[in-house]
Amino acid sequence: MLRNALFTSSLVVAFLIAAPTATHAGVSEQETRDIAKEAYVFGTPMVDTYRVMYAFSIDKNNPQYKGPFNNILNVSRVFTPADTAFVTPNSDTPYSFSGLDLRAEPVVISVPPMEKDRYFVFQLMDLYSFNFAYIGSRTTGNQGGTYMIAGPDWKGEKPRGVDKVIQAETDMVSVVGRTQLFNPDDLQNVKNIQAKYNVQTLSAFQKKAAPKAADDVNWIKPIAPAIERSSPEFFNQLAFLLQFAPTHPSEAALRKRFTEIGIEPGKPFDLTTLTPAQQAALLAGMQDGQKEIDELRHSLGGKTDTLFGTRAFLKNNYVARATGAQMGIGANSREEAMYPIYDKDATGQPLDASTHNYTLRFAKGRQPPVQAFWSLTMYDLPKQLLVDNAINRYLINSPMLPNLAKDADGGLTLYIQHESPGKDKEANWLPAPDGPFMVTMRYYWPKPELLEGKWKSPLIEQSKQDVASASPKTN
Repeated sequence: MLRNALFTSSLVVAFLIAAPTATHAGVSEQETRDIAKEAYVFGTPMVDTYRVMYAFSIDKNNPQYKGPFNNILNVSRVFTPADTAFVTPNSDTPYSFSGLDLRAEPVVISVPPMEKDRYFVFQLMDLYSFNFAYIGSRTTGNQGGTYMIAGPDWKGEKPRGVDKVIQAETDMVSVVGRTQLFNPDDLQNVKNIQAKYNVQTLSAFQKKAAPKAADDVNWIKPIAPAIERSSPEFFNQLAFLLQFAPTHPSEAALRKRFTEIGIEPGKPFDLTTLTPAQQAALLAGMQDGQKEIDELRHSLGGKTDTLFGTRAFLKNNYVARATGAQMGIGANSREEAMYPIYDKDATGQPLDASTHNYTLRFAKGRQPPVQAFWSLTMYDLPKQLLVDNAINRYLINSPMLPNLAKDADGGLTLYIQHESPGKDKEANWLPAPDGPFMVTMRYYWPKPELLEGKWKSPLIEQSKQDVASASPKTN
């Protein structure tokens, strides 16, 4: 299939000035609205995934650019507020990134042996945002190995020297590697491990001539998050991306419905083929889809582990997948990591450090049950990015325990607020912005009592020495 079709990026203008040709006039307004809602919910993870992929692997002028497809870039530091390509990044594990283009041939990922107590993971996410496979401590162990990632059309036997073949549903795959950093003095050890990670094409791995290259792609510019939920350009993005995602048998009828309003793989979405009434219905369908996403998000109470995983786990629950993309694109499956989100305190009020100080307390012997480690990370709202602060601390995690102060009874209290809680408590201080915020708990490699819900995350409480007990702040 030729994959270099030219795409327009001015559909909003077309919506305002172009005379419709109405080639889809046989589709009712209600049908148009229903299909648009389905396409919006289905496509949100794809459009969001593409935005990150474009920044990381395509747009060389983007400050977030990591390198071309089928290579690896190691970030030998933890993330800071300057890293803005995706929301809710972690700052516990130096990242390794790779975008895979599997159209011409498979790609081989090699990882070295490392200490048995060091957690690492390579998360493989397809264009749908499914976490379709893992390489790492939990799944493949720390003894090192070589793994071939093949595209949906690949057929063949496992090549010599490859430990396992992993097949993806889509031609494009995002790989996110995480390597545990124990403390600042451990950074050189992490760099040494990262230097031995390798991503290469199968032909390079086998030292053979490369096959015929895939067709050039005229990569379209991603849609900005600010207008993604209301611009018809969303459907142009989706149509572009569907060419890299062969139809899954369970979605054949759904994909056929998309074509009824002009969403076809590899073809520009032309808004002028819809009547003005259909165009209005299209935008209303987007709003309907976003409403379903928002309703699910608000019903979760910060519990997100049902939103990420394989196709088999999510069972084609498109609303869950889209909600996960908007809450934290690229999050791990629950077996790998769980991410309870705190955006309200124990009384149900939104977290806001301009009016309250907060605490989070683990009773003695009741810290999170994990095989690897846990962390609590601060994000501002509504951007959901790391928060700049005077002590450059973006999280508190279990590797920091030796430096944290214990309560008199052996428990652990963390102080979550904008201003310092005082020198005697500053070791346990997680700085917050002077306004609304959220914090994400991360449980890496959770133990069964976490997975089964037998251990519950503690609630965030308003501090007894609350700033609000005096007078509210004024701006």
